Amino acid sequence: MGTFVLIHGGGSSAWDWHLVAPLLVRKGHSVVAADLPIEDENAGLEDYVRTVTDAVEQQAPGHGQGETIVVGHSLGGFTAPLVAEALHAGGLVYLAGMIPRPGEAFMDWWTNTGHDREQVDSDPDVAFFNGVPDDLAREARSRERDENGDWFSRPWPADSHPDVRTGAILCRDDNFFPPSFMREQIRDRLGIEPVEVAGGHYASISNPEGVAAALHVFADD
Repeated sequence: MGTFVLIHGGGSSAWDWHLVAPLLVRKGHSVVAADLPIEDENAGLEDYVRTVTDAVEQQAPGHGQGETIVVGHSLGGFTAPLVAEALHAGGLVYLAGMIPRPGEAFMDWWTNTGHDREQVDSDPDVAFFNGVPDDLAREARSRERDENGDWFSRPWPADSHPDVRTGAILCRDDNFFPPSFMREQIRDRLGIEPVEVAGGHYASISNPEGVAAALHVFADD
């Protein structure tokens, strides 16, 4: 069993993991999920990393039993590999995650990956919340936060992807990061094949069982 460090996506909070976390705990894992300081326009990725590592040291001193596995959802993919390096983690998983390259700014990721050529619906209910029960979608929207910070235009600071066991979970019904786009990004940037689960971009709240099962299998491999 291990310790999962769960990092939320853009404009979100640790609440996004509230259905996945207890399922992982029932399987014997420890879980840490923290709110990133995304509303602070002066906070950079180094502050995001510090927020997560501080939470891990407070909630899972010594990182619990087994290896530490860092999971980044969506925009959390820019933070997750930096956290994995800082924690000397044994594993890293991208869940519908943005996979950065060294020196690549968030603002450039969209054209570099070809996402700017994808046809994405402008309605957030379609792009992000398809498949999410209405009550959970309303709760998620009520918890949305503004994402600020000039780090969007700065180069991603790592010199390389961390040398850790890495996995990627593709959401088969994702309208924001369509499956064909994500398969290509994962193969191109990580050189691996993704694990596929049912659910849209917010599979953590539309299919928490599937996400938790995929993470448990990754930890158990």
